[in-house]
Amino acid sequence: MKFTLPIILVVGTAVLMVLALLGAGQPRGTVGIAAGPAVYTPKASSPEQAAKNLLTDVQRRNWDRAFAAVSKSSATDKQSFIQDWTGSNGSLRSFSALEGFDSRPLHITANDAQMRVRLHWTTPVGPIEDVRDLHWVREGDVWRALWPKVQIPNVPAQVIPVTYLRWDLVTGGANDEWGAKNVDSPHVRITSMNAVDSAEGAVVMGEVVNEDTVPAFVNVNATLLDGAGSAIDEESSFDKIDHILLPKQVTPYRIDFPNISLKSVKSVRMDQKATLVPASADPVIGVMNQKIEADVQGKSVLHGDLFNQSGQTVNISHVIVSFYDNNAKVVWVADGYVDRALLPQSSEPFAVEIPRSVASKVQNFHVVVDHYSLGRS
Repeated sequence: MKFTLPIILVVGTAVLMVLALLGAGQPRGTVGIAAGPAVYTPKASSPEQAAKNLLTDVQRRNWDRAFAAVSKSSATDKQSFIQDWTGSNGSLRSFSALEGFDSRPLHITANDAQMRVRLHWTTPVGPIEDVRDLHWVREGDVWRALWPKVQIPNVPAQVIPVTYLRWDLVTGGANDEWGAKNVDSPHVRITSMNAVDSAEGAVVMGEVVNEDTVPAFVNVNATLLDGAGSAIDEESSFDKIDHILLPKQVTPYRIDFPNISLKSVKSVRMDQKATLVPASADPVIGVMNQKIEADVQGKSVLHGDLFNQSGQTVNISHVIVSFYDNNAKVVWVADGYVDRALLPQSSEPFAVEIPRSVASKVQNFHVVVDHYSLGRS
């Protein structure tokens, strides 16, 4: 039922294939190490060089050499190690490529080291960064990684009752048009709007609700106007919204205006569009263990877990969050993708970063989950 995400996936996958064919994506330089095409692989005589060797082999998908850099005392096997990098079950990671990386040491002793690596992924939904702390040990005259055990959900055979609501759409004959048969577009309403300046430009955000009794495909547009009433720029919510809204459902939205300051804006004109679409309330994805806390870099992050209560695999999950101040005003809307598939009756963690400029204002939040499953249109 999700129209926008499948289009993004198809286009993005094609771009990744072209990049792979052209040999794009030389590894970014590790901190303190010069970047460039390697004629040979230097000996892993330091944790920094070991990290660069392993990540370069992962980037080139040279799995034999990459796994050879993993200590035999690690609690993983080769197949699990590869799956940790390539994903499975049609997850977002399965459609992604490691574009580059940076690393820096957290601590180093004669035989033990902790390295923090920042991984830069290209994906069909845009660039994504991932931060990992890798543990290295000295074995003889080389350094190898102590790789943690990859937890792969084991879903037993079972029967899951299907009790969800579903709305089908009967289009009628060729001469039928919406309105001619008293079938109107769904009634949706913008319940809040807030315009702020950010480091990247102006942002318009808020929430929209489907007040109808039928599902709607929703998009929100905003136009910035100057003092004379002329349009400065017009943008849409694109993927910063849950487009498919069931009856009475609320979604956040965010519209970005890069390189524009609100100082030049006199007013904002909002426009929401809704189209009647078929939809279902399945799969049901529960949001659990939600908590705002500091991550390893000191940034405020909303952590939680998504639990797939249905009997079908959710390949890609998209988390969108409204953050409120103590007056219940939306002060920020942020989103994040889960790069691993949600198997039936299984959970996966998610994390959504909160900008430092608004973190101190946040008193509450509301999470919605958009999703895409392969094989469903």
